[in-house]
Amino acid sequence: MSKDKLPRQATEQPSADVSEISEAQIVVHWPEEDYFSPSNQFIAQANLTDAGIFARFALDKFPECFKEFADLLDWYKYWETTLDTSNPPFWRWFVGGKINACYNCVDRHLGQHKNKTAIHFVPEPEDEAVQHLTYQELFVRVNEFAALLRDFCGLKAGDRVTLHMPMVAELPITMLACARLGVIHSQVFSGFSGKACADRIWDSESRVLITMDAYHRAGNLLDHKEKADTAVMEAASHGQQVDKVLIWQRYPGKNSSPTKLVEGRDFVINDVLKTFRGKRVEPVQMPAEAPLFLMYTSGTTGRPKGCQHAIGGYLAYVTWTSKFIQDIHPEDVYWCMADIGWITGHSYIVYGPLALAASSVVYEGVPTYPDAGRPWRIAEELDVNIFHTSPTAIRALRRDGPDEPAKYNYHFKHMTTVGEPIEPAVWKWYHKMVGKGEAAIVDTWWQTENGGFLCSTVPAIHKMKPGSAGPGIPGIHPVIYDDEGKELARGSGKAGNICIRNPWPGGFQTIWKDPERYVRQYYALLHRPREQRLARLALPGG
Repeated sequence: MSKDKLPRQATEQPSADVSEISEAQIVVHWPEEDYFSPSNQFIAQANLTDAGIFARFALDKFPECFKEFADLLDWYKYWETTLDTSNPPFWRWFVGGKINACYNCVDRHLGQHKNKTAIHFVPEPEDEAVQHLTYQELFVRVNEFAALLRDFCGLKAGDRVTLHMPMVAELPITMLACARLGVIHSQVFSGFSGKACADRIWDSESRVLITMDAYHRAGNLLDHKEKADTAVMEAASHGQQVDKVLIWQRYPGKNSSPTKLVEGRDFVINDVLKTFRGKRVEPVQMPAEAPLFLMYTSGTTGRPKGCQHAIGGYLAYVTWTSKFIQDIHPEDVYWCMADIGWITGHSYIVYGPLALAASSVVYEGVPTYPDAGRPWRIAEELDVNIFHTSPTAIRALRRDGPDEPAKYNYHFKHMTTVGEPIEPAVWKWYHKMVGKGEAAIVDTWWQTENGGFLCSTVPAIHKMKPGSAGPGIPGIHPVIYDDEGKELARGSGKAGNICIRNPWPGGFQTIWKDPERYVRQYYALLHRPREQRLARLALPGG
């Protein structure tokens, strides 16, 4: 990090080598900030206002307290064991339960909400109309595609499928169709190369790759199909054969990629789907501890890790945190301005909001294209009232259009920030300009392996503090250790390693095909380099 990007307090350390100052140390040396209170109007309608919830989720109530999370879902068969700890650290949640993630995100809402928008797809070109996909339409499209995956591709529960798709409505449709069948999906960020996609195909042993011919990014229609050819070729060189490449068309009925189809391998989904019009597929009743998806880490610190998340525990966790931390109600229009290629998009664009029957916005392009007013025009048009983004995006919007939010008539009740620490000055701009001084802000901390929020203010209970992610959410019990494994006292002013004393339902089960690495990297009692941000987890008293 360059010196001109450091907070003033960090650069004024006379003997410090700025290049060696860690992100955590920078945050520690931010000045103490005053608290901001959420508005009374927000508190009056919030899902969670009872401060006693922290007592209900105390360690002496663990693990049965997490029943509250799972009770937000519909189960075919109730579980017999809340948490199985017989083979640590391979925790198994809600064992004996039978569930389907797609049913919980789609089918169960049809009685009351079938004509309500499930997904607002916003194309990057402003001259293209927003697509509003109702829960009934989502049900139809997911069923038809699930039938295609089952009958045309021969996929069944437990099979893996790699997705390399951009931010389009077809991506959640594809994920939910896989979940309906019990097929494990592995979505690769669309900006990654064909080679990176191949690595994930090879590791997950996927026989089917699902992609899109093209998508819009920063004013350009990018050829995405060409990456599929590279991915299949590279995977084959490592011994993993891809039998079928399924290609969604960005514009149905039109080929938007100059890259030719490979006969016998490549199939245009929009053409094949005609055979499955009107088909219905009964959701497969899956064990709660069966895998829902693989989310590969970026690979910046070594070979990408296939984080395996279970159906029951993960879905319960993201549903509860969406409802009580993000305050999502069925009538809300919610926009998480992340990418579904990352865990934030899985948890808080697709599975969490849709499990609550909310309307979730999927935006195709760059937030600052064609200008920094674009997000606020989208918010105004769709009447978005919950907004979720990263400090990186907030800084870019503040830099490129500091006064833009004031030009548009939208009103957020709630805003989330996630991804890295947010400087107090940027937080205050986010609160004053983007939130118009009305919105509650939750500053969250978590990562791919965690499944959902670990640390955050609870918006109607806690006051907000610029630059602070707040305490552990109900059921999460953090502790800070130094590099020697000694606990740091509260208020010590020292940077340390965040650890969690207990498992939680959203935590990943293992690293796909590499349980030894899972134990070694996350739980083994070994000295670790400071760069490793996730230290070991331990059961209470363990």
